[in-house]
Amino acid sequence: MRQSFDLFFASSNDHKYHEAKRILNNFGIDLSFFKCVLEEIQSNSLNDIAIKKAKDAFHECKKPVIIEDDGLFIESLNGFPGPYSSFVFTTIGNEGILNLLKKNRNAKFVSIITYCDKNSLRSFVGNLDGTISNSKQGNGWGYDPIFIPIKMKKTFAEISNKNELSHRYKALKKFSSWYLDK
Repeated sequence: MRQSFDLFFASSNDHKYHEAKRILNNFGIDLSFFKCVLEEIQSNSLNDIAIKKAKDAFHECKKPVIIEDDGLFIESLNGFPGPYSSFVFTTIGNEGILNLLKKNRNAKFVSIITYCDKNSLRSFVGNLDGTISNSKQGNGWGYDPIFIPIKMKKTFAEISNKNELSHRYKALKKFSSWYLDK
């Protein structure tokens, strides 16, 4: 299996990097961290946001790079917060989301991994359906304490195998299949 030491994960989020590194290590890809703050354009499209970030990251590090953008889409809120999940988390947090919800708590997490080098720009999407809990449960980061994956009773923050079933795992698995065959 091919090992890569020149692939960077560009982000300001240590948690995302560590999850991606653990997941990709299982596929034989060694990921390095390019810690940076990338401009996040305002768009209703996660893909447009991810593409812009990947191009900017490659321009900065001059090496093959992946970025991850994701969103929590809540059915009863017409997909809100969606691509604005990071901003919503920093402004109203999990408590604010919980206060907005009534009966319909269906949601999905969407992750987009976008790869960029001098010749390629490619995105890979992973989705995971679930529900929003009635209260914060567990000590995870981001929305993990309130998101319950489909067919489970515990939040991402309470389960030990998140990295084997998450939206991020699904997108990274698609990416790794493509990257290792590239």
